[in-house]
Amino acid sequence: MKTWLRLAIPLALGIGTYIIPTPESLTSDAWAYFAIFIGTVAALILEPLPASFCGLISVILIVTLKLVALQPEVEVVTPKLALQWGLSGFQNATVWLIFTAYIFSLGYQKTGLGKRISLYLIKWLGGNSLGLSYAIAFADLLLAPFVPSNTARSGGIIYPIVSNIPSMYDSSCDNNPRKIGSFLYWTGISTTCVTSSMFMTGLAPNLLAISIVERTANITISWSDWFIGFAPVGLLLFLSTPWINYLLYPPTQKQSKEMPQWASEQIKSLGALSRSEIYMLLLALFALVLWIAGGSWLTATGTSLVVLCLMVLTGIISWQDVIGHKQAWNVLIWFATLVTLAGGLTQTGILTWLTGGLAGLVVGQYPTIALIVCFFLLHYFFASITAHVTALLPVFMTLAMVTPGVSIQQTGMMFCFVLGIMGILTPYATGPSPIWYGSGFLPAKNFWLLGAAMGGIYLSVLLLVGLPWLNFIHG
Repeated sequence: MKTWLRLAIPLALGIGTYIIPTPESLTSDAWAYFAIFIGTVAALILEPLPASFCGLISVILIVTLKLVALQPEVEVVTPKLALQWGLSGFQNATVWLIFTAYIFSLGYQKTGLGKRISLYLIKWLGGNSLGLSYAIAFADLLLAPFVPSNTARSGGIIYPIVSNIPSMYDSSCDNNPRKIGSFLYWTGISTTCVTSSMFMTGLAPNLLAISIVERTANITISWSDWFIGFAPVGLLLFLSTPWINYLLYPPTQKQSKEMPQWASEQIKSLGALSRSEIYMLLLALFALVLWIAGGSWLTATGTSLVVLCLMVLTGIISWQDVIGHKQAWNVLIWFATLVTLAGGLTQTGILTWLTGGLAGLVVGQYPTIALIVCFFLLHYFFASITAHVTALLPVFMTLAMVTPGVSIQQTGMMFCFVLGIMGILTPYATGPSPIWYGSGFLPAKNFWLLGAAMGGIYLSVLLLVGLPWLNFIHG
């Protein structure tokens, strides 16, 4: 598609939305905001300009027009209040956790530790690309019950290791990405979405969700309730995801019988661990311990920033490496602006208007399915699962409680189960998504199409297997 057309379509969608009469329950400023948001989403898909620049332009436009403030009750949006809103995304902890994940990756790369670990993976499972993808999946699975930040788990631990593998197969984002790199990267993000739903502690917003369910409907969900309730769906999706990826987004190099032998020789040539590798390994273990057990002392982002400073102090990386990491800063700006834009949907009342319009959709023969599907699809409007849970779960729980024919126990659990898997939908849907997307191995068009396909598969399995299973075990 030509650049001018990729630019014209978002503009046309934004202007077309704006000229539609404003709904009665919204202000003209809120409707103008929604029009800009629609145009921005289209621009993120078509990329007439870099994605981060598209987000920045939209935020600046909204700030200039003074369409929204952080406090919805403000009657007059002043330039100062508008700017505070525009910069609010840069205060988001997940944004900085994503940034530090890129710096961690740089540390693995510069010390050679990432290469060493990758060589061992290739030695054990590198005879075919599908085997490597399962190695990535099982690594995530082993960490998922203990690291509730999927950004820290997938972005801070798995991504830095995986990022060293494609080059060993002569695959880079600029040269032969489909040879193996794109496949492995897509496996990285898609499997972490599954493991995020498999365990109550696999995703931080899961814990927020169960507290909202308990507070709203007086339903208690224990760790074992969650695990047993999602087990059939989780096992099926986890084991099938690499294989489905292999069919939908296949690598061009499927077999490489000589790679394990080559990797074994390379490991011998590397010799013993260097001092910098040992430092990096110790810092990685330090971060892992704090991510698992240090929540009362430091947040996941706080831990990551501490480790970043220690990486500089120990000489693993230099400060020039940090400020010169264009990819990390680019993703930081991109995701911060998206968090800001997504938050504005709540602050302008647009989400309340959208969910109000859904009330009429949940009547009929299958109200539970209608509720779950709507809850899932609305994640296209969010750049944070935490924000999604905070804004929508109380609304949908209330809808479920007043809708005839809906079991609140099963529906409440289904709302919780869907949180991890809906992270596959977009390049901004969950914390690690921008990290894998920002690598360059997953072009925007491919990510959106694959996200829609895998999202449909994940949701279908949840509804076809998970809902009957919950009905069976909970009556």
